[in-house]
This record gives sequence, C-alpha cells and structure tokens, in this order.
Amino acid sequence: MREAVERLVRSGDRVSAACGLEARIPFAAGHEIVRQAKHGLTLVGPISDMLYDQLVGAGCVRRIEAAWVGNVGAGLGHNFRRALEAEPPLVEMVDYTNLSYATGLRAAAEGVPFGVTRGLFGTDIARQSDAFREIADPFGGEPVFAVRAIPVDVAIVVAQRADENGNAHVWGNLGTTLESARAAERVLLIVEELVAAETLRAHPNRVLIPGLLVDAVVVEPGAAHPSPVEGYEERDHAAFEAYHRATRSREGWDAWRAEWIDGVADRASYLRKLGR
Repeated sequence: MREAVERLVRSGDRVSAACGLEARIPFAAGHEIVRQAKHGLTLVGPISDMLYDQLVGAGCVRRIEAAWVGNVGAGLGHNFRRALEAEPPLVEMVDYTNLSYATGLRAAAEGVPFGVTRGLFGTDIARQSDAFREIADPFGGEPVFAVRAIPVDVAIVVAQRADENGNAHVWGNLGTTLESARAAERVLLIVEELVAAETLRAHPNRVLIPGLLVDAVVVEPGAAHPSPVEGYEERDHAAFEAYHRATRSREGWDAWRAEWIDGVADRASYLRKLGR
C-alpha cells in the first residue's frame, strides 16, 4: 500500500476513494495518504462515511465534490463541519445529489462534456452554475439540467478478489465503482485476495473491472475496515460510533489520529491493534 499510494496518488490530484457508498471504503489507502502528507486533494464521490472526514481533519483536502461527508450511522463528520464553518472555510465544497454525481461521473467515463438529468429542479443545489446548467432538450425543447463531467485523476477501489493482471471480481452494492474506474486516469485496486485467472474466468459476469484499467493491485485483507466487503467483512458499527464520539472536538480528532493512523505503521499493524 505504501508503494502504491506513493506512486499513484499525487498532491493536487482529484481522488475518488468512496465509490461503493457505505461499502468497500478504502480506509487503509486513506490512512496511508495521511501518513505520506499528500495535500491539495480534491475528493469526489457520492458518500464516504468517515474517510473523507479523516482526510479533511488531516489537512489533505482543498476541495470536495460530493453528496455526503460524515458518518452514516451518526451524522455529519465533525472535521468536515469545522472546516466548512471556519472563517474563511478551510475547504471548498460543491454539493451533489447521489444521482447528479453519478451522472457527471458517467459523462467523464464516456468522454463526453456533460450528462443530463431532470433531478435538480426545485433545489438550491442547481444554483451552482460551475457544475450544473439548465438547458433545453435539443429534440423536444423541454428544460433539463446538464451536469458537468467530473474528471478523476486516481480512483482507489476495493474489490473482493483479482488476478495478478488486475482483472477484478466485484459484487454487492456497486455505487459508482464502475464509473470511477472508467473515468480515472489511474486506478489503485485493493483486494481481499489474489486468485488464479481461472477463478475469474469461471465467473466472467463478476469481472466488472478489467485489468486494462488497473495500474496497481494491492492485496490487503481488511483494508476497508470498518466498512463492509460483501462476502468477507461485516460493517463494524461500533468503530464508526466510537470515531464519531471521539472527534467531536479537534483535540479528540488529534488523539484518534495519533492512535489509529500515525500510531500504526500499516494496515497489518492496525488489524493487530484491533485484535484481529
């Protein structure tokens, strides 16, 4: 993981590290980004549970383009709220709905300048003219919203398993996983296990990320903890709740980071600390 993050994630990048909604969140990669002090990142995604909150708290983030930053079981992320309520704000924010984000990401994956949706009428979100424009349907004349394509420099994706060429089996809640891999210039793939190519060919319909898109494969069981990986890991609700309580203050966040990110060298050390 250390090598992959050093090589593929660059300060100033546009990073997708939350493509599975509540599932398969690459916490291990996020913690390595913090340890390596990457900075000036733009984080894109539908929701991130608490990973983006951690990256904001660590000072890695310049801008967020997302529908939700926080802890789905508890509320908005405390680091995120503090950063946005600061005068002036410490991060820029562009608000999306889950659907409008997926629409813009799909446009980037397809190499077109924008996608189209009807889902923004009557919302304040639509007033963000740098992301959305009301246009006339060229065929029927009815108004629709154009959603600017959302480019991605690096997508960090957790999958269940892959072969050594990066062909990956993914199942469960996909969110924007496929669009993220196809929109990104670089893909860091994290898997629970490495398997033979024959295993993948036996279930070809599950090969949702082809190796031709993938720049690195990191085999790291437990990399998504405390988020779930269907077939491998359940969601650790207690870990999310403990994080939310601990980070209500800046001092609490600093202590949590010192214990669970800076105080462990890598994911293996993190899992040992958990008692796994």
